[in-house]
Amino acid sequence: MFRVSNTHMIPLRRVLLCFVLGVSTAIPTFVSAQGPTAVAPDEQVAPKDVTVPYDDKLGRLAEVLGSVHYLRTLCKAQNGEEWRVRMQQLLDSEANDEPARKEKLTAAFNRGYRAFASVYTDCTPAAIMAEERYRNEGATLATEITSRFGN
Repeated sequence: MFRVSNTHMIPLRRVLLCFVLGVSTAIPTFVSAQGPTAVAPDEQVAPKDVTVPYDDKLGRLAEVLGSVHYLRTLCKAQNGEEWRVRMQQLLDSEANDEPARKEKLTAAFNRGYRAFASVYTDCTPAAIMAEERYRNEGATLATEITSRFGN
């Protein structure tokens, strides 16, 4: 069973709770002609991005946030910008010092946004229904992530 470090727990709970309410690093080695050698202790090594067991679900949540953001903005909902703000909170809490994770989550958000931008240009009953379904999916994902990885 994987254990998630406590550094990801508190912020993740906070961000995902907001969503629900709204609707090994390794010591690097370098290969040379003589074979692998360890890094000297005084050398600076860039921090390695951490992968956590819930990254796939977090990616899907980011995609859902992008979709909801587009649809709420399209339909001129009062809190349309709220979802972009929540995505920023998710990035700040989950991937602030991890550029690769931040890039993946941002790409997922943008993918969700563009998926609906290519289909809906007007707020229609189908767009409203899709937004509601995606908000429900997001709430379910947030609940699953926090219940499984939140302690």
